[in-house]
Formats: sequence, C-alpha cells, structure tokens
Amino acid sequence: MTRILLYSSEPVLAQGFSSVLAGNSDLRLVGVIGTTDKLGIAVETEKPDILLLDLTSDVSFQLLRELKKSSDTCKTLLWVNAISTELAFQAMGLGVRGIVRKTLPVETLMECLRAVDKGDLWFEKGLTESMLSARKVSLARREGQLVTLISQGLKNKEIATALGVSENTVKVYLSRIFSKVGVKDRFELALYGLRNVAAGQGRLDEPVRRSRGLHGAPGTPPVQGLSSLLLDGLR
Repeated sequence: MTRILLYSSEPVLAQGFSSVLAGNSDLRLVGVIGTTDKLGIAVETEKPDILLLDLTSDVSFQLLRELKKSSDTCKTLLWVNAISTELAFQAMGLGVRGIVRKTLPVETLMECLRAVDKGDLWFEKGLTESMLSARKVSLARREGQLVTLISQGLKNKEIATALGVSENTVKVYLSRIFSKVGVKDRFELALYGLRNVAAGQGRLDEPVRRSRGLHGAPGTPPVQGLSSLLLDGLR
C-alpha cells in the first residue's frame, strides 16, 4: 500500500483527489495539509511514501530543503499547472522525484504515483529536453547573493549594505556577472534571477528587510544566494 500525503490550499482540488484515490486499492491518502507551516510535522508524523505537493506561491526552495531533511524515505512529487525549466531544474536538485501537470488524465496521474513510489523519476519529455539543452552557469557565493538581491529590486547602495561591502565592490561584481552570464544590464540579469529563485519569488527575506531600514540585532544571518543560473528561453 502506497501512503500519500497531499498539500493543497484548494479544498475542492483536495476532495477531488481523495475521490479519485478511493477507487485504487494500492494507493491510500493518509492526510491533506492546507498550509505549508504544518507540512514538516505531517511528514514526520504520517510517514508517507509520497508527498504530492501542489505548487502554490507558498512553496519555496527553502521549504523543499526542509522537507528533504524531514524524511529520507518520502518522495516529493510536484503537482503543477505549469513550471519553468529553471524552477524544475532547481527542484530536481533539491530531491523532487517528479513533476506532473494537473491537466493530465487521472490514469496518468495514478501511473505517475506508482512509478515514483517504485523509485522512478517522472519528468515529461519536453521538460527533460529543455533542462538538458539549457546552459548552466555556476555562481560563486557572493555572485549568487548579488543576483538574488538584484532580482528583489535592490539598488547598489542597498546591496552594499546587505552584503557588508562598498558600492564600488558591488559594481565590480556586477560587471563580472554580466560578462559571465552574457547579459547587457541589470534588468536582464534580474529576469534570469527571478526565473531561478523559489516559487515564492520576489518576497524579501529577513536580512534584506533589515538592510532597507527594518532594524534588527547585530550579526544577521547571511543573504541566501543562488549557486547557479539556468539560462533558457529569454532570448
């Protein structure tokens, strides 16, 4: 019996999925979670074989990292309307075992659940080909932090404050990144950055909030940055 835990903030979607599973003797729904803040506890308590994760705006890379730590045996499957190549690539790197569209037939969804439970990966051919053909650019720690802050709309002075460096240093890093990535300005770099960050993109994390005048205690944690950029489809 394959135990499945569903995260979805849409009650109708959750009820429909529950009804579909009722006709399958080898698949069992052990719970439905409507908010991401309870997911980690639910994974540890219910010990599901598969976590079917509705890709809402509350699902971030940080959440995927935390869920991966919660259980070594639970396989995470993203349930999406659509997904970018960049987000799919990053999610796969965080242990996601498959990505399935909500528009697929019920029989295909059931096939996907069974395949992932057996240890297979489930990525559609078009998405796999897109990931394989895209160019990946590795970023140094400081470069990744800077791309993240650029994507959040910060100016050079704000970036310098957040990173604890001078504005001239920020300009030097920007020039290097432009050349490395192959972009002509910060707007194009921000577009790439936004397509590579978490599903909850655009929200300021705590260190950046403090750099914009929301005062906090000294020794704030470092700004989280991307380790790489997947360059696909903007040109």
